Amino acid sequence: MTVRRVKNPKGVVVLFKTHLRDGADVAAYERTSRRMHELVAGIPGFISIKGYTSEDGDTIDIVRFESEESLERWRAQPEHRDAQRRGRDEFYDFYRVEACRVVREYEFRLEDLEAMTRTAEMGEDRKRPRP
Repeated sequence: MTVRRVKNPKGVVVLFKTHLRDGADVAAYERTSRRMHELVAGIPGFISIKGYTSEDGDTIDIVRFESEESLERWRAQPEHRDAQRRGRDEFYDFYRVEACRVVREYEFRLEDLEAMTRTAEMGEDRKRPRP
């Protein structure tokens, strides 16, 4: 496992939780959502976006940016501003946005563990006397 502590955190994660109102034009919403995913991918400093939908219809998008400046570029993007207005006027009965700084980051990857194990085994093989 690799642990990396961020001393001067710059990364930002945005949690965007939404719920469509009854009677919302789902096709129009899906087109708008796809367009926003395309647009945000072009913002300098954008890292990733993933969306999830719960059984009760709530959705959450997790959007990662390299910095608050990158997030601000996204917030100010004109087509995004228009989509925000449409969200309030046409699509959502609820939404919540949380922008969070990354203060710690670590990950586990099985492939890393397997590589470490192979390297350790190779080291042990070199230590064994040869017949």
